[in-house]
Amino acid sequence: MTGHSLPRMQRHGIYCTAIAALLFSAVGAAQNYPAKTVRMVVPFSAGSGSDTIGRLIAGALNEGLGQQVIVDNRAGAAGNIGAEIVARAPADGYTLLFANIGHAANVTLYRNMGYDIQRDFTPVTQVASAPAIVVVHPSLPVKSIAELVRLAKAKPGAINYASGGAGTATFIAAELFTGPAGIQLLHVPYRAGGEALTSVLSGETSVYFAPLATALPHVRQNRLRALAVTSSKRVALLPELPTVAERGYRGYQSGNWYGILVPAKTPREVVAALRAAAVNALATAALNKRLVDLGYITIGDTPDEFAAHIKAEIASLAKVLRDLNVTAN
Repeated sequence: MTGHSLPRMQRHGIYCTAIAALLFSAVGAAQNYPAKTVRMVVPFSAGSGSDTIGRLIAGALNEGLGQQVIVDNRAGAAGNIGAEIVARAPADGYTLLFANIGHAANVTLYRNMGYDIQRDFTPVTQVASAPAIVVVHPSLPVKSIAELVRLAKAKPGAINYASGGAGTATFIAAELFTGPAGIQLLHVPYRAGGEALTSVLSGETSVYFAPLATALPHVRQNRLRALAVTSSKRVALLPELPTVAERGYRGYQSGNWYGILVPAKTPREVVAALRAAAVNALATAALNKRLVDLGYITIGDTPDEFAAHIKAEIASLAKVLRDLNVTAN
């Protein structure tokens, strides 16, 4: 032992004191949460379905948390770029990920994502789900799912469809349909959902399995023609519009879900505070009506329930996508 060394018991006491101080500091920080602006990363572009609902949720969280919640759009790679940013952020509750079904599909579609959606994140709550709507540009001479299938079979590969990129909800919905329908549509991926919507509005592409919230205004203005919804039941906003399943494709169902994740090891108190703020916001009449009017179904489940949902979605989508031999690489 050198003259500068401390006895083992004294060193042990110092270490324990230091650890206790760190733990006390972490608990204190969690109890004071939030003490500054919160950033919610929406890993898709402005104007996309995720951006639409993400901004509504962020705005509602402002009041519940007592701090500003800003939206940070980090689009690219079917949501992987934004997800990786959040996975590497400090686990303090000040950087959130607004995730969707694409993050579950990406586990199968992409070999190297730079993060693990289950290992690197802690679920907070699934806020909502929504079906898609099959729309076509008015120049395409089809007015029903049956007519679309007939035309596609007559011209294999000649009709294109837009998506927000391989792995996105718009891509998944289309691929889940083309296989059972026995048709070939040319996939035209865009960097984000907003660009995909613009492409079908301009006639650059012909078909889009679009988020209901973003396509509905254009359907009502006759800028897009709606053929069907992808939910298991008809939606109240468009009761006259049939489901894809009704038109001969029993069992077909697709859509999107949206939820809040935080980096793994975020303190439980912080996760609880975030979930409470989100669930309380969803219960307010104003936000609930706004979401329902856009075609969303509000949820607000527990972190454990959301974790189980993500796990089940990964397994379910893996089987379907592998059966269809669909990859993004």
